[in-house]
Amino acid sequence: MDARFNLFENETGARFAKRFAGLAQVLQQSGLPQSTQELVSLRASQINGCGHCVDMHVKEAAAAGETAVRLHLVATWRESTVFSEAEQAALALAEEGTRLADAHQGVSDETWALVRKHYDDDQTATLVVLVGLINAANRLAVITHQKGGSYEPGMFAAAHG
Repeated sequence: MDARFNLFENETGARFAKRFAGLAQVLQQSGLPQSTQELVSLRASQINGCGHCVDMHVKEAAAAGETAVRLHLVATWRESTVFSEAEQAALALAEEGTRLADAHQGVSDETWALVRKHYDDDQTATLVVLVGLINAANRLAVITHQKGGSYEPGMFAAAHG
């Protein structure tokens, strides 16, 4: 199936993409480790079935030094020993914040407590915004049928920076 629409070639879509990239830059400049940001983005993208975003975040994480083992185990992080307790809290937030319709309470108090145990206010704000932003990106890419496979590390920043 081919892509339905290229948001970045449309004037309105391009203006949105520039602002979206600006938000992503704010997140990257936060105190939340880049590896955690990529793992969270990858997990939400896996849940949402977004091949384009899975491709992007696997490659960006690998380019930043993330190991293949950890990238392969993100989907099964609960059954893995390679993630810190802080990373597990972030991944739980990513899952619960992505699967809002699956859990009538949204993010559980237990997950929220773990996030607050490991992350300061700025990092928590970054995590919350990151989960919202990656879910928005996933939806845009899935709706327009953007495919994974052709992304190169740094491509998004270069195109929208």
